[in-house]
Amino acid sequence: MKIPKSYQLSVGTRDGLCYRFFGFREQDVSGLTNFIQKSTGITPEEKQLSISGHNWGGVAINGNMLCFNVGSKEAFEVSLADVSQSQMQGKTDVVLEFHVDDTTGANEKDSLMDLSFHVPTSNTQFVGDEHRTSAQMLWQAISVQIDGGGSSETAVATFDGIAILTPRGRYSVELHQSFLRLQGQANDFKIQYSSILRLFVLPKSHNPHTFVVITLDPPIRKGQTLYPHIVIQFETETVVERELTLSEEVLAEKYKDRLESSYRGLIHEVFSMVLRGLSGAKVTRPSTFRSCQDGYAVKSSLKAEDGLLYPLEKGFFFLPKPPTLIPHEEIEYVEFERHGAGGASISSHYFDLLVKLKNDQEHLFRNIQRNEYHNLFNFISGKHIKILNLGDGQGRAGGVTAVLQSTDDDSVDPHLERIKNQAGNEESDEEDEDFVADKDDSGSPTDDSDEDGSDASLTGGEKEKSSKKEASSSKPPVKKKQKSVPDEGSQKKKPKKKKDPNAPKRAIAPFMYFSKAERANIKSSNPELATTEIAKKLGERWQKMSAEERQPYIEQSQVDKQRYAEESAAYRGATTQQGSGDGSE
Repeated sequence: MKIPKSYQLSVGTRDGLCYRFFGFREQDVSGLTNFIQKSTGITPEEKQLSISGHNWGGVAINGNMLCFNVGSKEAFEVSLADVSQSQMQGKTDVVLEFHVDDTTGANEKDSLMDLSFHVPTSNTQFVGDEHRTSAQMLWQAISVQIDGGGSSETAVATFDGIAILTPRGRYSVELHQSFLRLQGQANDFKIQYSSILRLFVLPKSHNPHTFVVITLDPPIRKGQTLYPHIVIQFETETVVERELTLSEEVLAEKYKDRLESSYRGLIHEVFSMVLRGLSGAKVTRPSTFRSCQDGYAVKSSLKAEDGLLYPLEKGFFFLPKPPTLIPHEEIEYVEFERHGAGGASISSHYFDLLVKLKNDQEHLFRNIQRNEYHNLFNFISGKHIKILNLGDGQGRAGGVTAVLQSTDDDSVDPHLERIKNQAGNEESDEEDEDFVADKDDSGSPTDDSDEDGSDASLTGGEKEKSSKKEASSSKPPVKKKQKSVPDEGSQKKKPKKKKDPNAPKRAIAPFMYFSKAERANIKSSNPELATTEIAKKLGERWQKMSAEERQPYIEQSQVDKQRYAEESAAYRGATTQQGSGDGSE
């Protein structure tokens, strides 16, 4: 084959292997052809390379080589021995993923990661039927070659119909001597035992299922998603028997004291023991931690996903989705926070656990029941992890810890109060003026009678008269509180300064833009919440937002402030001009 700058000679053996030789000159081709023909009796064939750039053609599988041909010319070929796994995407696409060479990064060379074939249902080379599409026929033909030694090597043990939560689906799990295979309807993963870091066997609390987690490095990949943890869910009470397809000699020589010839017991125990014996990976089981219901984990949620948080001897593990493993050595501190969603009556029964890592990453585990606090606190303290149980984050005593330790469910939530106060401060600048513009409110910023409108300035007799007047009135007490108190010796209230309707409307704070954007969403998803509870929820979410998430609302507020400044300048100029005109008259 003529290739750029030289010629290539490919030699295929009866075993299906292919050897390539590069760098031949044009004048070497005829002599080399004559030599091969005389010594082997085989006349070398000449291949034409397609350089048109077309990506629509046919596929030929020759031994362990897969060739893509455009017409009668070859566009490219790849070795199936380099393919790590194949899978279906939809019903018409076949994806090949290749082994990742860790040394390519040091050489700064490009590496082929995956290759995708679209096989239409009208394909005549791989004719399908009503049960299998043409793409599935090609996928099966490629899978036979990818297996290589795996196809001839019998699985040591097989577990059919296993529910795997990550990556989701039902798979047939085959344990071979050198690799683990997950074969599903559309996916086929082969995992070398050298990639397995650790096994976790974690029973669910008061649930008929048990998690078995396989932690990988490097992770497996499905499309653009990486899976560093394979989360398998077994039925806890299922009993199985397995005879290992290993001879006594192999068991004695290679797996002495690691494997037995047969196993009988609970399915998750049999699976983990066989996999541990074949891979040599260590197994982690539940720690000494016990929840208030004598379970191994506490219920919580992470990134809007409900799950279980397992406090382990050397880390925390949240399952099943997203599976998150946090080693103790990577934790900078943890902080207990009161959960403020849904009002004080609900939040008093729940709290959040914030885990801050040394790399500044944070994990917030929400909706943990309040009665789990003491067990979690004692366990974390025993691991000598720094605990920042502060209600305000400023180091003051009491705060969240005091409230969580209290048995009074109606006690004040300092975390929620802080959020409400901060949210209220941001709201006050733009709403109060319009709200009280046409009402008799002594607390209004536009009211000039502040010095006379406070109960603190009244004498005892005046307070008594005021209280008698309020008791005899038929008006609602809220409106009564808003009325100005009579001045000393006067029954007439001081006239209130009216707001100019032509005055520009004040700028809106970033929090109000956020409230306007999110209030409808919260109300639609929580129609039972009252207006005050929606405001609390908005305040809590605003406090949890990062600077980047707040930036769009801050920019809107800055634009509005610029508008207010320009309109105020024009308004003051017009007022001044009008005032001077009135004086001349």
